[in-house]
Amino acid sequence: MTSAQVDTSEKDSGASGAASEAPEEGYERGLGSRQVQMIAIGGAIGVGLFLGAGANIAKAGPSLILMYALAGAIIFFIMRALGELLLYRPVSGSFAEYSREFLGPFFGYFTGWTYWLMWVVTGMAELTAAAIYVHYWFPAIPQWVTALVFLVVLFGVNLISVKVFGELEFWFSMVKVTALIGMIVIGLGVLTFGFSSAGDTASVANLYQFDGFFPKGVGSSLMTLQGVMFAYLAVELVGVTAGESEDPEKTLPKAINTLPWRIALFYVGALTVILCVVKWTEFAPGVSPFVAAFAKIGIPAGAGIVNFVVLTAALSSCNSGMYSTGRMLRTLADSGEAPAAFRKLSASKTPAFGVTVSVLFMGIGVVLNYVVPEKAFGYVTSIATAAGIWTWLMILVSHVLYRRAVDAGRLPASSFRAPGGAVCSWIAIAFLLFVTCLIAYDADSRVCLYVMAGWAAALGVGWQVLKNRSPEVTERRERAPEKVS
Repeated sequence: MTSAQVDTSEKDSGASGAASEAPEEGYERGLGSRQVQMIAIGGAIGVGLFLGAGANIAKAGPSLILMYALAGAIIFFIMRALGELLLYRPVSGSFAEYSREFLGPFFGYFTGWTYWLMWVVTGMAELTAAAIYVHYWFPAIPQWVTALVFLVVLFGVNLISVKVFGELEFWFSMVKVTALIGMIVIGLGVLTFGFSSAGDTASVANLYQFDGFFPKGVGSSLMTLQGVMFAYLAVELVGVTAGESEDPEKTLPKAINTLPWRIALFYVGALTVILCVVKWTEFAPGVSPFVAAFAKIGIPAGAGIVNFVVLTAALSSCNSGMYSTGRMLRTLADSGEAPAAFRKLSASKTPAFGVTVSVLFMGIGVVLNYVVPEKAFGYVTSIATAAGIWTWLMILVSHVLYRRAVDAGRLPASSFRAPGGAVCSWIAIAFLLFVTCLIAYDADSRVCLYVMAGWAAALGVGWQVLKNRSPEVTERRERAPEKVS
């Protein structure tokens, strides 16, 4: 079977591949350009930057800036590959659909469930982070109590309608973007004019004066890539919104093409300014470097304001997780790879049952915050990263196979072609495999690979059960390849 032969199941039959012929899928196309743009921006600003960067700075020093830039370039390759596929055929649950089309039913099944797992454990991480941030103001409140309250509130928001989700996500992202820009401006002011208690020591020289740009060696810097990649999880959420965007042909390319400047400004730029204002040796794991920097600058209530901002970042990501898990379960149910109950939409056209089940699993994060509050964040972020790497790999492999089919004239070309074609996708694939090797090498994060192995075994058993009960679901239904003029 060739890579260009596509699945022509009932769900996809009649789809020519043109973006304009994407099915409505029963969802409300309630996400406008303004909301999709901010969802895309918000996806690049999360708890991985606001909280996780503290531990990574302690491991790598100023060289962490380079790691974010390197990983950001790879993320752009991934998103342009996804963008080309989205404009070829924009559907909700896109990653699973493309894996199913180009690699076969099993890969669609595996990718859909693994992406669901990624967001469930990411939701746990965000709830943990949110609880840590609230602990800054109210140290007497147990982490698990705060995590539970946020879980219930966001669950209610996701049941109302996609417009409410989009609007909440818009304002969450607006807070993050405005605050980060403000932090950068204030940091530049400290560097330029020397005001505040940090003014005397703030200097670009802080990037290399304390044991150099790679204070703990290149190896230690590379080991932070697994945490850096976690920070970029959720940028692909734009693909999940495809089935509910008002005008995907216009909004999706614009959202993806703005990714480089978002990474340059919000990750590379913000970290560079922060590490110039405060020397890297003053940051510690478990503390947001942005909160620590503003505490050092001494702006009244500055640290508290930043803490509020990073709290919104955590809640934003958890909100997105609830949104995407419900949609992915419905995609799996549409393909016969999950219980049919997940296909049902509520009166507000949201996959309420899928969201509810996902939230119940996210509740495990509340339990972790009760049992091991000091380790909960590290455990779940490593698992989320491994699941995210699989999702990105499937996007890239699907893109390579799609381009091969287009070049052979078997499928229509997308209106949003990735620069460099399949070459950039191959580079990104090699990078992700390298990061996987780093995870395997690190004793602390290696446990996530054991979890993923157990997850793969469980999905393998589920596939065999599905094959015995509904063999037609697990068989690729093909059509003769057609030449595209």
